[in-house]
Amino acid sequence: MNNTDKKPAGFLMDRLTNTFSFFKSMTPKSEKDGMNNDVKVLHPFSVILNKEISDHVRSWRFVLLVLIIALTCFASLFTALSNIGKAVKPGDPEGAFFFLKLFTLTDGTLPPFMVFISFLGPLLGISLGFDAVNSEQNNRTLSRILAQPIYRDYVLNAKFLAALIVISVMFFALVFLVMGIGLIAIGIPPTVEEFFRILCFIILSILYVAFWLNLSVLFSVRFRQPATSALSGIAVWLFFTIFYGMIVNLAIKPYTPSAMSTDRYIYVFESFRLGLLRVMPNQLFTEATTTLLMPAVRSLGPLTMEQVYGTIPGPLPLSQSLLMVWPQVTGLIAATVLCFALSYVSFMRREIRSR
Repeated sequence: MNNTDKKPAGFLMDRLTNTFSFFKSMTPKSEKDGMNNDVKVLHPFSVILNKEISDHVRSWRFVLLVLIIALTCFASLFTALSNIGKAVKPGDPEGAFFFLKLFTLTDGTLPPFMVFISFLGPLLGISLGFDAVNSEQNNRTLSRILAQPIYRDYVLNAKFLAALIVISVMFFALVFLVMGIGLIAIGIPPTVEEFFRILCFIILSILYVAFWLNLSVLFSVRFRQPATSALSGIAVWLFFTIFYGMIVNLAIKPYTPSAMSTDRYIYVFESFRLGLLRVMPNQLFTEATTTLLMPAVRSLGPLTMEQVYGTIPGPLPLSQSLLMVWPQVTGLIAATVLCFALSYVSFMRREIRSR
């Protein structure tokens, strides 16, 4: 009876010991000293993210674009420093924001810093995303990646986040380098409000480039050849930068107010024209950056004589400037999210097996 009663308990202990030994043998061990210390296993998303960041940083395409943007921005900084003495005028409402003139001042030979970011930023976003998905599929590596036990959306999310991290680091480094050079050159540190305005400008620039990045990723998902997706992104950028404004001006030219038009008609016409132009992402970015870096800007649309009468010129506080540009920021966020959602849905439904 005693042996019979002890058999089930001994059998259960043996099974538990064997199970524990099996899981212990499956646990990764340190290769350095052969001891039973566990090795930290990275999340699959982190592995893909680190790989994408290293690919971007080591690519000659990214290095060349960074050099072009840096050289043009430093050239505009040199122009601003050469003419910053002439920018100080008595009674200037922006006299208290002297440091911001490094990003907005120009003598006509070169555009200011913010204009270069508006013009070259889309090229950076397009270059980092036009071959994000189709190059992997053409090289037959996408099917190998997704053959591993990872979620499909990890690939797309990691590619977007890696490019966004690279863009963010580049903009923060570039703007802070410009601030450092300007601080050494003029010897006047930025005020707290100026620093936060520049910080908002950096975040807005990252958001603006993120829109073009998501648009190029969308074309990379939709088109199989990287050349086609790159040309599509550049075509959209050229259309909004050059041709869309011309088309709007030609379309509304018959309705241009005459000298006999009423003030109400002129106000409605200008509001309608400005609303059509705000379809362009670069228009939204220009209006937002102008308001943030030029605190004396008090309106982004047409004003009536009743609204102008009695106003005292002076800079707006940062909270009021942010409140004024919030519709432009919301438009950029909405466009960015829309492009990302379209690329996400298209990628999740796409056949990824090699043909």
